[in-house]
Amino acid sequence: MDQKYSVMVFDLGNVLLPFDYKVILEKLDKIEKGLGEKFAQYYRDNYDIHRKYERGEMSSDQFTEILLGVLDHKVGKEQLIRIYSDMFSVNADLVAVLPVLKENYRLVLLSNTNDIHERFGWRKNEFLKLFDKLVLSHKVGAVKPEEKIYRAVMEFTRVPPAEHFYVDDIAEYVAGGKKMGWDAVQFVGNKELFAEFDKRGIKWKRAGRPVSATGGRSKGTTE
Repeated sequence: MDQKYSVMVFDLGNVLLPFDYKVILEKLDKIEKGLGEKFAQYYRDNYDIHRKYERGEMSSDQFTEILLGVLDHKVGKEQLIRIYSDMFSVNADLVAVLPVLKENYRLVLLSNTNDIHERFGWRKNEFLKLFDKLVLSHKVGAVKPEEKIYRAVMEFTRVPPAEHFYVDDIAEYVAGGKKMGWDAVQFVGNKELFAEFDKRGIKWKRAGRPVSATGGRSKGTTE
């Protein structure tokens, strides 16, 4: 039987790498009580700043200067970068199936992210070497669910839209993939995703080597 899909497209945050902004807030509160809430309130009220940074419309220096001002310069620049980046963990059960998927499909990462998180937060993960392409918002100049970032994937893959299978934890971003003609599912946990793989005949298991389907996601925002 012919293989339907040739490309697996994965979101990064809260799919492969769970993340939680509460970790940042707790660390800031240890420096001074209330500093975490001050940071959170600014982020909520000025989310457009976060989005501009994810689109690459603002430099890392500009972004950190804004945050240092919000925090009344009670942390240094390098300390802020460490705190802001140290919120990622690894969804080990899902990462474990990437080498098997790699044997049968091209792997593409599609992420709303930023320069600081890439360089100091998640780029160190060895499993990223399995991906044929990293399509990152701050390098493409667009964020999900904008059409431009999905097109950047297809400019690389050069295959029909229907050959893409896409996984993201944000329903709106899943809808953006479907709008492009991709098959796509919302990630709610490993067990559910592996069931979707099986339903579609996606090759993700090696004979005689079962993969655990525990765990799945962590709270966060929209990367």
